[in-house]
Amino acid sequence: MSQPIGIFDSGLGGLSVLNHARHLFANEQFIYLADQRRAPYGDRTREEVFDYTVMAVDRLLAAGVKGVVIACNTASDVALDRMRERHPATPFVGIEPAVKPAVATSRTGIIGVLATSGTVNGERLRSLISKYAGTSTILTQACPGLVELIEDGLGDSRQTEALLAEYVTPLVTAGADTLVLGCTHYSFITDHVAKVAGPGVAIIDPADAVARQIGRTIRLDGAQGGVRYETSGDAVRMRRQLSEMFSEDAAVYPAP
Repeated sequence: MSQPIGIFDSGLGGLSVLNHARHLFANEQFIYLADQRRAPYGDRTREEVFDYTVMAVDRLLAAGVKGVVIACNTASDVALDRMRERHPATPFVGIEPAVKPAVATSRTGIIGVLATSGTVNGERLRSLISKYAGTSTILTQACPGLVELIEDGLGDSRQTEALLAEYVTPLVTAGADTLVLGCTHYSFITDHVAKVAGPGVAIIDPADAVARQIGRTIRLDGAQGGVRYETSGDAVRMRRQLSEMFSEDAAVYPAP
């Protein structure tokens, strides 16, 4: 009997990973858990993020998943290694800012990383910069407010454009020719980031690479594809969000 793959994020951002995974592994079943009641994680303490991740992972494992994808940069930074220690028999896939491919892509050697405050100040990003930056300059930019706007369906709004101008323009002015999307939510505003950045600036979104890592890490034995959606927030609201963002009329179930 095949088991589902669990994907967890603080909100809607991990849907960018889910969409790529569904395309690559159409016969697999997925459970998508959005902790919208506690989102965004980027402004939470590390202890809070760890506790929330424990609750989400425990719920997914209780549902019988065969592997867990932590599709949240902040939760991956805080909890991924400890989740692997707590559940050694369960394969985990995390996500991290794509510093290594950005260094390989950049021509100017100046790279901007857009992320939540939690990721910008986290240990994983510092480690990646130390390991892969070499002679490149990595400029980090915390982007408070973006996740909330995307969660509220305002990714195309003037508020979003104004914040992006505030966050992206200084990076490009400083010479960055490559921007890394260090939060899965930002995948849904890639076109707006590119518009503000201007021509000649590469945008690196790791969602597809994370989805491909699922196939290398978690057993694939599904016979019929599908997704069960769960949220710790308002299930009716998330169902409306899925309809507006993806034209998908799906049931959404409550999670604690």
